[in-house]
Amino acid sequence: MQSDKRTNEMKIEEQITTAALAAVKELYGADVPTQMIQLQKTKANFEGNLTLVTFPLLKTSRKNPEETAKEIGAYLKDNCNAISDYNVVKGFLNLVIAPAAWIGLLNDIHANEKFGEKQVTADSPLAMVEYSSPNTNKPLHLGHVRNNLLGWSLSKIMEANGYKVVKTNIVNDRGIHICKSMLAWQKWGNGITPEQAGKKGDHLIGDFYVAFDKHYREELATLTAQFQQEGLDEEAAKAKAEQESPLMKEAHDMLVKWEANDPEVRALWKMMNDWVYAGFDETYKALGVGFDKIYYESNTYLEGKKKVEEGLAKGLFIRKEDNSVWADLTNEGLDQKLLLRSDGTSVYMTQDIGTADMRFKDFPIDKMIYVVGNEQNYHFQVLSILLDRLGFKWGKGLVHFSYGMVELPNGKMKSREGTVVDADDLVASMIQNARTLSEDKVNKLEDITEEEKNNIARIVGMGALKYFILKVDARKNMLFNPEESIDFNGNTGPFIQYTYARIRSILRKANAQGINIPATVEANAPLNEKEIALIQKMNDFGAAVAQAGVDYSPSGIANYCYELTKEFNQFYHDYSILNADTEDEKTTRLVLAQNVAKVIKNGMELLGIEVPERM
Repeated sequence: MQSDKRTNEMKIEEQITTAALAAVKELYGADVPTQMIQLQKTKANFEGNLTLVTFPLLKTSRKNPEETAKEIGAYLKDNCNAISDYNVVKGFLNLVIAPAAWIGLLNDIHANEKFGEKQVTADSPLAMVEYSSPNTNKPLHLGHVRNNLLGWSLSKIMEANGYKVVKTNIVNDRGIHICKSMLAWQKWGNGITPEQAGKKGDHLIGDFYVAFDKHYREELATLTAQFQQEGLDEEAAKAKAEQESPLMKEAHDMLVKWEANDPEVRALWKMMNDWVYAGFDETYKALGVGFDKIYYESNTYLEGKKKVEEGLAKGLFIRKEDNSVWADLTNEGLDQKLLLRSDGTSVYMTQDIGTADMRFKDFPIDKMIYVVGNEQNYHFQVLSILLDRLGFKWGKGLVHFSYGMVELPNGKMKSREGTVVDADDLVASMIQNARTLSEDKVNKLEDITEEEKNNIARIVGMGALKYFILKVDARKNMLFNPEESIDFNGNTGPFIQYTYARIRSILRKANAQGINIPATVEANAPLNEKEIALIQKMNDFGAAVAQAGVDYSPSGIANYCYELTKEFNQFYHDYSILNADTEDEKTTRLVLAQNVAKVIKNGMELLGIEVPERM
């Protein structure tokens, strides 16, 4: 169903595994399952490249670890072309890979533009990844940035693991919070448009949401004081003020009209939402993310109500005396969960049931992944149970990709309200910081244009932002430090980008000198230990991609890219490429460099990060 893009040459690990199985059969007369052949990287202080763990084979060999390892080692040296030598340490069989096998692996990597990634075919399973999920009453903020970057990266990682992927978004475009912005614009907006205000539509609507809250608080303060003068204590006066607030009543009346399809209210709602969507599109474009299918809560909430009512009719749910509908989850060790309020209106759970049902009707989904913060862990635990109870066979298989909060150091980059950092402000600040910090490097480039300077600043700034966020285990809360992220040394996006650009510069110089990089490296080409380490590290990319797919972990890819970059820089510190001692060494090192750049680019692409050709 899923297949690796590769040449016909069998990978080194596969050759050794096949030969080791044959060794056990030949030496001990037994067929053992493949998983009993356990290979791992040889520890740095021992001679060898791969280590075969013999302990799972001792029952079969009926010999001690030392003898078993020596016998299998001797067989492999004689019968497996990939092995040139071996040594045994406390029952661990350390295998030295033959230089020709490393060259074969390098040629395998060299021949495959997407080495380590799986092809998507017509028969590939389909994964849907939901992320972003904004409200249409305010702009995207720092929390959305982490969500969007994780969602996009996870989608790319699933594709690299052989899944067809549908990237989806559920837009929370209805409800009382939307009506608050609409009412505020009606009352105090004087018909202003984003163009007239000179700002993005999502920011303009966010201003009116803030305006509603400001007027509402003022109204509550006035009413509370009035009711206290009439003899109520402070708590009772506050409660009565909230109950009798004319402003909140107007917002609720507008929501009722919206649900009744009032033409005037619906027209206002559509106009203001369109402004917000235009603003969101700009932010998404700046972040380098997008979607294949967008769902709107205004289209899904009725579907959810229908499903709940069907469940009620089947006795799956209960209706209480106040007419509200609940799911009793006490048998699952949980509590009761509200599905419909007493007035018949839906809650988030109802809407999610409706959205899930629509999605699985629209697409043949094999895996549904929700990228949502960890404060919703319980919500998705319940959603999975409810969908299963409603008879959806895919209900139990839902994946909640839960992530932690992201914060900024105190006092840095606060928005005008002093509480939330807008995504647009953060992006603009990162690009400006990148422009300032990379100016010296960029100005040294020949024939550099303003357009290219701007593009490099954008690539470096966004690379710094994305890498700093994605290198952290998504499950953890994190502190995003803008200054630390734009550092050309250490575990940062710009460090990796700069290394990539340096390699591309070397390759351009080679081309200018008329050096052609061959399609394959000769089997007897010279290799030193640092070069072998680079080949081995590149070969690890496939395992990193596979593990990131199992763990839903962009951080695994980020840290792999950093390790490969470090490995190359250590090699380049010790060995010249263009001034190598021999032409054969030069050719091999150019092939190595070209493929390190390729793997870095492909790895960073899985994170949604661009790499510049020069910087």
